[in-house]
Amino acid sequence: MERLPIDRPEAFAYILDVSTVAEIKAAIDKLSPREKCELNALLRSWDEDDWDRQMATDTRPGGKLDKLREAAEKEANAGLLRDFPERRIT
Repeated sequence: MERLPIDRPEAFAYILDVSTVAEIKAAIDKLSPREKCELNALLRSWDEDDWDRQMATDTRPGGKLDKLREAAEKEANAGLLRDFPERRIT
C-alpha cells in the first residue's frame, strides 16, 4: 500500500476503522518517523489555533479574564501589588 502525506485525506484511508484512543495510538505506532513528524506538526497547529482563539475570546472586554484584569488594575493603582515570595528549594 502506498503511503501518502498525512495532510491529504486519502492518507487516512488505511485507518478509517480507528475510532478509540487506543486504536489511534496503535495506528500512530505503525507510522513511519516522517509520518509521525507530519502528524505532530498538524496536531500542534490545531492546538495553537484553538488556544489562540480561546485566549483572544477570554481577554476581550467582557471575556472570562476581564474581571481578573479589572481587579489587578485596581490593586496596582492602589499600590497593593506584592512580589512573589521567593521559592525555597530544600
